[in-house]
Amino acid sequence: MKHHTIVGGGGTRLRVVETGNPHGQSVLFIHGFSQCSLCWSRQLDSDLADDYRLVAMDMRGHGGSDRPRDGYDDTRLWADDVSSVIRELDLHRPVVCGWSYGPVVTLDYVRHYGDDELGGIHFVAGITKLGSDAAISVLSPKFLGLVPGFFSSDVDESVRSLDGLLRMCFAREPAKHDLYAMLGYNAWVPPNVRQGLFSRVVNNDDLLPTIRTPVLITHGADDAIVNPDVVAQHRSLVRHADVYMMAGAGHAPFWDDAASFNQRLAAFCDEVAQQSGGTSKSARLTVPA
Repeated sequence: MKHHTIVGGGGTRLRVVETGNPHGQSVLFIHGFSQCSLCWSRQLDSDLADDYRLVAMDMRGHGGSDRPRDGYDDTRLWADDVSSVIRELDLHRPVVCGWSYGPVVTLDYVRHYGDDELGGIHFVAGITKLGSDAAISVLSPKFLGLVPGFFSSDVDESVRSLDGLLRMCFAREPAKHDLYAMLGYNAWVPPNVRQGLFSRVVNNDDLLPTIRTPVLITHGADDAIVNPDVVAQHRSLVRHADVYMMAGAGHAPFWDDAASFNQRLAAFCDEVAQQSGGTSKSARLTVPA
């Protein structure tokens, strides 16, 4: 595993990890709210690394990246973060794989840089807008009930809310040691950062019909946080997108059923590579229907 420090928007230092085949199709993973690159361990430590160049960034305010006091409402800063990682690591037409909040950041990049330099976009249990009734309508009432605790400076209240968030992410509760590790890196994110992310008012849906690069939309059928109905909304705006609904998976399908998720991601990467003149690496994989 290689570790990089990339200077992103406004001089914010971003922690980025890299593994896998340096000559393979590159994949840039962008985690969700209050998470970090460690959430992708079942991808980074999998057979995907045999064939693909796997890169995962800690978003500003998260994990090992800098935690600026403000600027979380600036779409340009988010775009510059992604652009800096792509540019500094020389990622050739990467597949950008964003989870939950990650697609918002992916689309921030598209707004300012377009999608010409991307090989593909993968929305995973994703949202595309914030700060409106329409944005709230796709989030579950139980999740929304936890939100005030995310901003609390009271340690007990904050940890209770984060623990509730994590338990809602999975169709099957992870092992205790995994759950405690996740709680640790979620709690590492300061409350003001969480509030900064949720205070954004942004609607990136206007960008969806403009996307020309291949798109894959993956969603757990048992997602308890983001209503699976959002898939139909996104699919109506990105008509060429492929949709992969994962039965028995929740908000974190890449964890609940990592084997199936990885197989479908590999197939998508191969489709992207073939369109770019490369060769398929996953013909040996059995991809779920």
